[in-house]
Amino acid sequence: MINSIYKLITVIFGIKMLRKLKKLFTNKLPTIAVINLYGVISSGKSFNKSTLSLDSIKSNIDKAFELPQLKAVALAINSPGGSPVQTELIYKYIRRLATEKKISIYSFAEDVAASGGYWLACVGDEIYASSSSIIGSIGVISSGFGFVDVIKKIGIERRIYTQGENKSVLDPFKPEKQSDIKIIHGIQHDIHDNFKSVILERRKGHLKANHNLLFNGEFWSGKKAKELGLIDEIGDLYTVINQKFDNRCNIVKVGSEGSWLKKKLGINLSVNDFIDSAAAKVEEKIILNRFGL
Repeated sequence: MINSIYKLITVIFGIKMLRKLKKLFTNKLPTIAVINLYGVISSGKSFNKSTLSLDSIKSNIDKAFELPQLKAVALAINSPGGSPVQTELIYKYIRRLATEKKISIYSFAEDVAASGGYWLACVGDEIYASSSSIIGSIGVISSGFGFVDVIKKIGIERRIYTQGENKSVLDPFKPEKQSDIKIIHGIQHDIHDNFKSVILERRKGHLKANHNLLFNGEFWSGKKAKELGLIDEIGDLYTVINQKFDNRCNIVKVGSEGSWLKKKLGINLSVNDFIDSAAAKVEEKIILNRFGL
């Protein structure tokens, strides 16, 4: 019908009027903003954007929610997790804007949405993933090294002075103590409870397995995650969004990746930036290796 009207107007008024009408109709289509949440979640910054924090993503989030005719926000998530604090900050910021502006949020897991990455996926009113996506890892992990025997062998004496008996908790050059482990486990327990409370709230009525299985730190394929109720459906961003809006929407990707030349040559990249960038890449690879990626 609309095409017939366009043809009629073209005959009567010419192509110029047709273009104006097309623009008018296009502008009234709903806008779907796409925000990429990629990388290890950390408070640090890196030139190659290997880390994700509220500070690094906030401007893109704000731009997305300010788009005209905004109907929904789609989150493209590819993250193995990281800082629980930055995860919670990003989660709360997006949820607050979505509630205030009455905007629907759809989350789409790509290669991995695990640990903090899955926490971010729970921002969505609906969660989608590919059959082979890695989903879950709902737990808390801390790691480190001990060098007690090493410094003994090379004849180094460790000297440390503190005020407060627990100020040197888990010092890598001192023998591990059960009291130190108890402190760390207490912190992990609180963070884990916070993580679980978000999932129980956001996935209420969807979870199909007992909590001992869901919250033990295990991770699954997207196909299995759907059976467990951790995601709603198998699907990719562009297919699902176009189906939801009958192919009548403007999908707008918010944020830029930077110039190809700058990424390749490292223009304006300081030594500190380069070191931070390399360290972030190593950290990302170590975490991804846990999921076989």
